[in-house]
Amino acid sequence: MTLVAAAGFYLFRYGLDNPVAATYALFAAVALAGLSKIPGTGRQRAVVVLRLVPVCWLLVVVGTYLSVRTWSAVVGMLVVGFSLAFAAVGGPRPAGAAPGLQLLYMLPSFPPYDPSQLDDRLVGTTTGLALLIAAEALIFPEPAPPTYRERVAGAATAAARCATLLATPPYAVTGADIQAAREAAHALRSLTVPEAERPAGAGLRDRALSHAGLTTRTLLGRLALLQPAPGGRPGAEVSAVLEAVAALATATATCLRAGRSPVSESDELAVARADLSALSAGPVPDGASASVAPDGAAPATDFPPAVLRRHAAVLEIADGALAMGTAADLAVHGRKARAEVAPGRFWYARTRAPFLWWHRVRGHSGRRSVFFQNAVRIALALTAARLVAGVDTLPHGFWATLATLTLTRTTMDETWSTIRRALAGTLAGALLTVGTLLLVGTETWVYAVVLPVWLLFAFTVGPVKGVGWAQGLFTVLVALVFAQLATPTWHLAEARVLDVLIGSAIGAVFGLLAWPRGAHDELRRAAAELLRRAAEIVVATSASVAGDGAAAAPPGVTGHRSLRSAVVLAESAYAQFQSEPMPFGGRGRAVTPPGVDWQATLMAGHHTLWGSERLLKPPVGELGPVAAESVGGLGDRVAGRMLLVSAALDPGGDTPTAPVPSIDPAPQAFTQEPPGAPRLYYASVSWLEALMTDLARIARGGADTERGNAGGP
Repeated sequence: MTLVAAAGFYLFRYGLDNPVAATYALFAAVALAGLSKIPGTGRQRAVVVLRLVPVCWLLVVVGTYLSVRTWSAVVGMLVVGFSLAFAAVGGPRPAGAAPGLQLLYMLPSFPPYDPSQLDDRLVGTTTGLALLIAAEALIFPEPAPPTYRERVAGAATAAARCATLLATPPYAVTGADIQAAREAAHALRSLTVPEAERPAGAGLRDRALSHAGLTTRTLLGRLALLQPAPGGRPGAEVSAVLEAVAALATATATCLRAGRSPVSESDELAVARADLSALSAGPVPDGASASVAPDGAAPATDFPPAVLRRHAAVLEIADGALAMGTAADLAVHGRKARAEVAPGRFWYARTRAPFLWWHRVRGHSGRRSVFFQNAVRIALALTAARLVAGVDTLPHGFWATLATLTLTRTTMDETWSTIRRALAGTLAGALLTVGTLLLVGTETWVYAVVLPVWLLFAFTVGPVKGVGWAQGLFTVLVALVFAQLATPTWHLAEARVLDVLIGSAIGAVFGLLAWPRGAHDELRRAAAELLRRAAEIVVATSASVAGDGAAAAPPGVTGHRSLRSAVVLAESAYAQFQSEPMPFGGRGRAVTPPGVDWQATLMAGHHTLWGSERLLKPPVGELGPVAAESVGGLGDRVAGRMLLVSAALDPGGDTPTAPVPSIDPAPQAFTQEPPGAPRLYYASVSWLEALMTDLARIARGGADTERGNAGGP
């Protein structure tokens, strides 16, 4: 930043004697490299800045022409301020670039109001951006971290190894492999993924990649929890399914790394899964398969309960693997993916990009969206600052608006703390500025010599020491710059303090009046609503299966649509949570419990949908009175646990404050089988037990990795 800012400024100020272009060259670099927080390596940031060059031109042009009248400049600040802030719905990169783009609109919105300077302004801006792109790409190149695709591919490879071990003698996964699976699953959690690598965008590929990470975590968890086969050796059908899962996991990793579609392996797993699902008979000799009558009737013999329970768990594993392969295919090939897509599970697969973006924008256009809240807050604050500067002809009013932009936070506590430090730093910087201006006077060469040294000092120390140091150092920096553009006086420091004070006050007012909430709170509400909807589906599905009422409750019923909508909203909230450069805090009505695994909440929603649709697909069969009563009771118990976790995530005004309840993933009720229970019973219990595991993971919040908990990834 020092090299770019100094090179652009000196080139135009002293080389070409163009102060206007010099100013814009310097502030273009400061805007996109200093004020913006674009995530990624230098080369990744260079690509982002290159794509933003036309946007920067447009902002400078619009700001120049709207600045000639106060009312048009104020209206422009409202519209542009909201649009740039709301662009954060697009992911971490637009969110990080937004503050710098705001600065590039603000700069031409203040005196001199001279559209004839537009050419010089565009030349300076373009030069500053070109130098910045070259510097980001070439100076101090950084090693690129593993991409999210690589992380998912590594997790899929770990899943393939676990499935292979379970399908071949000695038919068990070692402790080292389970630990490796946990580590691979933990690497997919957003808090461990660099911002630039998080699949938080609205497009098909980003959605599918996020879905692939979620389903791969699911598969790893199911494999780690699979119990040993009774007698130490699984049947041929179980081994065939596990081998097909291993093949599909390997193909998924290959797809993510090399692009080859895993559709053939998905088809093979679907066939093996259908063969295992068709079995409903008792023990058969090793290597033999139970036959199914041509009319679909079950064979005469029955499997023992332990075998049926394991079959149901293996079918859950197969479902997770199929979803993983489809999501990976979509993530790599987009709408050209060859995998067969379930319309409910992958609702976005055949939707074009403009509609997906419209879906994202529409989903965040209400007052419950933190993106909408932040955009309204900053737009109103910047508009008020521009109005005050224009009506009162505030000296250097640009600085007041800049202070509003940089000091406004999402909570009043955080805003006030930031303002106090900023004012202290600004006052210290102003005192140093007054001394410098009085001592040096009009000796411009001194300011020219000191400027690059101070640039390096400010850009190095400011971000490390905090907002107080940053404001103080920047106060001296702008004095050094403007002292080379016009005759300097000590009143420059006075104006700087006044502007920061006014901008801080405006930011504090709007931080107090505009809902000071962050993505964490919105995610808490969305996750709680998802679990409430899921609890309704669990009760309805359990009752339908227990009463043979599945035909009256097909997968397309309203309950499923409501849960699917809740899952989509929660995924959007999770995406915006990942997009934020830092977690938001503050005092609110409710305190979110610490250590919550938000991705596990999404997993619970997906598992509720997948399992319910599978169990309600006719023909279903009958359970018998004892098994039906057991399934109904277990469903009520799981739904009750979901409501408990939901209440802990989003307590009401009179809800007792309590941590998210710690849940045993395999309570005793799940280990007691009614005598003579059919396969449908074990499929239902396996689904409900998987949901309890998800709820346990939500409560532990990723502590498995640290504590080595046996609950799986």
